[in-house]
Amino acid sequence: MADASRPMIKGRFTTCELVKREELTSDLIKFWIKPAQDYTFKPGQYCTIGVDGIERPYSISSSPDEENIELFIEVVPVEHGGHLTPLLDHQKVGAEMTLRPRAKGIFVLQPQYKHHIFVGTVTGVVPYISMLRKFLNDPAWPEPVDGVAREDYTFHVLEGASYDDEFGYDEELNELAAKHNFIKFYPSVSRPNEERNANWTGAKGRINVLVDDYLEKLGVDPKETCVYACGHPQMIEDVGVRMEPTDYNFIEERFWKEDE
Repeated sequence: MADASRPMIKGRFTTCELVKREELTSDLIKFWIKPAQDYTFKPGQYCTIGVDGIERPYSISSSPDEENIELFIEVVPVEHGGHLTPLLDHQKVGAEMTLRPRAKGIFVLQPQYKHHIFVGTVTGVVPYISMLRKFLNDPAWPEPVDGVAREDYTFHVLEGASYDDEFGYDEELNELAAKHNFIKFYPSVSRPNEERNANWTGAKGRINVLVDDYLEKLGVDPKETCVYACGHPQMIEDVGVRMEPTDYNFIEERFWKEDE
């Protein structure tokens, strides 16, 4: 007999298996899931997974070329309004979850611009990881655009977090920046004086406040540059306000939900 207390998922869905998980902090986890059927997506898009009839969208950090789908998830406690993430946090390797059969989202690379400024907070860096991995793994991506050569592209990841242990991809991004001169990584913590950040020696302050100064020092043509924002809604809003009077092109990820 079905559990009447559980929400019923409407529409088409398939399943996925949790094949690996990794805890970064008490409230940040990485999932690797294996879809039960073929699953395609564009770098920057999101998938929708569910447990017990509760679903939420999560941006994908893996490249479409990878075997499994990688997710970076912030766990929101029940007492703070969390619904799905507390359930996800209790899933063990081998668990089955629901998965909507199609990825969605228009927060994708804009290949008509030479310079890409990726602004994110904590899990908001995820779509940029997918884009960078795809760019490095697939010399035919993105499709050529008139007036922009592949060697013209530059990528700048500006990531903000309260604490330095919340940078889920800092090792990968530092390695990429060291290996490729067209990739730059600029992390910043907003609470530099707290004990948890005692060993932090990098930039300090909210990343949205630092964007203007970074762009000024970078000195690229605004009309050849796209600024992306993904993460906390207030950060996205502030970056958008800062870009509005400029000639920089601006796009934002819009699926964010306060209620996780």
